[in-house]
Amino acid sequence: MSNDIKQSSEAKKLARELLEQGKVSAVIGYAEGTLKGRVQTLIARNPLDAEKFIFNEYCVNNLAVYLTKSYRLLKSDKPVAVFLKPCDIRTVTALIQEHQIKREDIFIIGMSCQGVRNGNGLSGKCRACRMHNPQYSDAVIGEAIEEKEPEVTDPFARVKEIENMSTQERWQFWTKEFDKCIRCYACRQACPLCYCEQCIVDKTQPRWIESSAHPVGNMAWHLIRAFHLAGRCIGCGECDRVCHQNIPLSLLNMKMSKEIFDLYGYRSGVDPEAKPPLTEFKMEDNEEFIR
Repeated sequence: MSNDIKQSSEAKKLARELLEQGKVSAVIGYAEGTLKGRVQTLIARNPLDAEKFIFNEYCVNNLAVYLTKSYRLLKSDKPVAVFLKPCDIRTVTALIQEHQIKREDIFIIGMSCQGVRNGNGLSGKCRACRMHNPQYSDAVIGEAIEEKEPEVTDPFARVKEIENMSTQERWQFWTKEFDKCIRCYACRQACPLCYCEQCIVDKTQPRWIESSAHPVGNMAWHLIRAFHLAGRCIGCGECDRVCHQNIPLSLLNMKMSKEIFDLYGYRSGVDPEAKPPLTEFKMEDNEEFIR
């Protein structure tokens, strides 16, 4: 039996049992998509639906996005269960740190993961991934995987390439990329940590950001969004995946993550007990950036 089939079978069994025993109100997982090599999200509320769950190398999307925004399922008096890859569990940790969800409201089904595919090849985020075995899970599906050195050892390698450009080259690079944006906001909708009930770009009184696809408005939108995610992005890469204009948006977030790590040694979603550095003040904090 292949690992995919075995994990899918275990996932169905666990989801069915959780729903039959009334331990959760719903289970969020993956089901076969309508196209080959694609999967879709399935929210099962009864044991019969649980038979549709699968887990394979195409389960690339981060299901933690369904724990916030208009998809909130936490209004039930029972927890909601969700399939999460080890890297995606960092999202739940970050949401708990930001008091968006409570740990007792989530039943984490951790999925052992050897990497997922986005299109024809291994997803870019998996090339630098060091997390293959789920942490902080209520149940684990799949056998333990031996951790090994990733294909890309420096997660900030691409960011450093951009940093090494001259100011003019960086400006040209990002201007060219942002000019492609059509303001569909798929990046915002797919981001599990972009959960404001009213986004700043939707506010009209005052209107802070031009909402139509315009070079100035595009630049403002992407820079402000990057600042809003500073020290919070866990690097799931969903913004890159859903951008059909192929704008490397995660590079902006990675740059902010690198700055936060260099200043405070903090990585979002890794330690549930850690306080995000931008939410607290310490006398020993580096203040050179405000001088």
